[in-house]
Amino acid sequence: MLKSEKEVMIKELHEKFARTKSAVVAEFSKVDVETVTKLRRKFREGKVEYKVIKNTLARRAAEGTSLSVISDDFTGPVALCISYDDVVAPAKILMDFIKDMETIKVRSAVVDGRKVDVNGVKALAKLPGLNELRGQLLGMLNQPAGKLVRTIAAPGSQLARVIQANADKSKPE
Repeated sequence: MLKSEKEVMIKELHEKFARTKSAVVAEFSKVDVETVTKLRRKFREGKVEYKVIKNTLARRAAEGTSLSVISDDFTGPVALCISYDDVVAPAKILMDFIKDMETIKVRSAVVDGRKVDVNGVKALAKLPGLNELRGQLLGMLNQPAGKLVRTIAAPGSQLARVIQANADKSKPE
């Protein structure tokens, strides 16, 4: 790779790293193509970018970004799982995928500029994702409105039942 190509790649990576909300560094050893393809598909579905980057380029690109705190982990065969929106998505997808595997190990992560260790990544993976949180929030917001509608409708429905009971009672059989 030419020096000019490396500079362009570092610049592109730096721009991506600057936009990153969260990233997970994972160590890969002896992983077959089929497994990596499945993992990439899961990441694509979750809107997470999966990159295997040359470590020296990644270290240089991380300078001055939130990923600089994990740049020491760019050694050996590693991949970077990057999310630009959902902070939980990379950890959740990766931890779910590797729960029974020994060939892929999480080294560390960065969440909003703070370094997180392996245990922190496991805890992060257990949190609900962005869409799940939005659904929970929407449910909480709709709950009082639903109760209000039922409360307002209750006297009218009770009155209608009393009238119907009286009508049924006064009908000759």
